[in-house]
Amino acid sequence: MSGAADPEGGPVRPVTALVFATAAFVALLIFGLGMTSLAIGEDVIATPGLGQFPGIMATALATLGFAGALATALRRTPASYWASAWIAAATFLAYVGGLWAGAVITGAGVAVATAVAGRIATTWFGLVVACAAFVCAWGGIALVRTRAGRPRWPWEDEFDE
Repeated sequence: MSGAADPEGGPVRPVTALVFATAAFVALLIFGLGMTSLAIGEDVIATPGLGQFPGIMATALATLGFAGALATALRRTPASYWASAWIAAATFLAYVGGLWAGAVITGAGVAVATAVAGRIATTWFGLVVACAAFVCAWGGIALVRTRAGRPRWPWEDEFDE
């Protein structure tokens, strides 16, 4: 074994928290959009002929926006939970903007791209994006701020004698 563990525990390093929170965000975003689509019986992008590229671009930009905003928030000591609201707003805007840009790149007109982005921004799908970002940002900040120790089995306690 290498060295004794810190008995008081310690926070998770910001880089580790950023990786875990970003992975959780992508998973929660995809799950949330899929379940919302299933629950309300509509496609996320209901406009025919756009293909998958606008959704892929929106998800990629939202992920980059989330990771960048969370990385900035985790630099502060201590990281503020209020940053979760700003991270959610930035991620939402990145998703809607990425969807608009992806629709324009695929050949849809500016009006069609604006309609598609506006629909996402004003329906349950937009709320899912914002909520996924808020929950995962809060979790990432909590990882850095928490002073918990590693899990231990009951028989590992030194004071059982």
